[in-house]
Amino acid sequence: MAAPPETLRTPSSDADAVAGLDALDTPTVTRTPLWRRALATTVPPVLTLVVVIVAWQVLWASAIFPEFKLPAPGAVAEQFGEIVVDGSIWSITWTSVGRAIIGFLVAVAIATPLGLLVAKVPFVRTAIGPVLSGMQSLPSVAWVPAAVLWFGLTDATIYFVVLLGSVPSIANGLVSGIDQVPPILGRVGDVMGAGRLASARLILLPAALPGYLQGCKQGWAFAWRSLMAAEIIATSPQLGVGLGAYLKQGSDVNNIAGVISAIVLILIVGVGIELLVFKPLERRVLQTRGLATPA
Repeated sequence: MAAPPETLRTPSSDADAVAGLDALDTPTVTRTPLWRRALATTVPPVLTLVVVIVAWQVLWASAIFPEFKLPAPGAVAEQFGEIVVDGSIWSITWTSVGRAIIGFLVAVAIATPLGLLVAKVPFVRTAIGPVLSGMQSLPSVAWVPAAVLWFGLTDATIYFVVLLGSVPSIANGLVSGIDQVPPILGRVGDVMGAGRLASARLILLPAALPGYLQGCKQGWAFAWRSLMAAEIIATSPQLGVGLGAYLKQGSDVNNIAGVISAIVLILIVGVGIELLVFKPLERRVLQTRGLATPA
C-alpha cells in the first residue's frame, strides 16, 4: 500500500499560520456607547438603593421596632440635610479624609521598602514575615487604647492606628506580587547591568504592580476602618470632629438618625474612593497587560 504523499509547507502557509497565532493573541476590542456604559454602571446600584429604601420604609411602617431603634428614611434624610445646609458636612468629611490620605501615603512610603526587603532578603522574611501576617489579621481597634496611653488624645494616636492598620496589608501585597514575578526577569536585569535599586525600581515593582495595587487597595480599606475606630474611641476637642466623632456624638445623645446618617456618609466616602481612584488604576494596569479591553 502506497504511503500518502507528504504535505509540503510553503512560505506563504507558514506566514498565514503565524498571522493566525498573532490574531489569537490580539485582544478583541469592542467599543460600547457611552450612554450604554453609563446605564450599565448606574442603573444596578440605583435599583439596589431604591429596593433598600423601600424595604426600610416598609419595615419602619410595620412598627416592629421602636422609633429610637429604627427611624424612618425621611428622618435620616432630614438629619443628613441639616449638616449639608449648615455646611458642617464638608469640615466633618475633610477632617477624616485628610487624615486617611496622609496616613495612607505615609503607610505606602513605609510599606514599599519594607515589602521589598521581606520579599528579597530571606532572613528578613523569616524574621518579620509572620509578624506582618499576624498584624494584618489583628483588628486595628485593639491598638487604640494603647495608642491613647502612649500618645494621649492627639493626632499621633490617630495616625499610629492608621499606620498599623494599613502598612501590613500594603507590604504583604507587594511581597505576594514579587513572589509571582518570573525569576528570569531578575536575571535579565543582572545581565543588563542593573543594580539592586535599579532592578527594584525598573523590574520588580512594575512586574509586581497588580499584587502591589491590590495590597494598596486593601491597605486603604484597612486605613479607613482603623481611622473610624480611632475617631470613635479617641474623642477630644483638640482632635476636631471627623466622621467617627460625628457618629459617636449621635450615639451619646441616642440620636439614631444621626448615627445612621454618619454611617451612610462613611459608606459614601469609602465607595467614592474605590470608584474614583482604585478602580480606574486597576483597570489601567489590567489594560497594559492585555487582561481588559479599553472602555
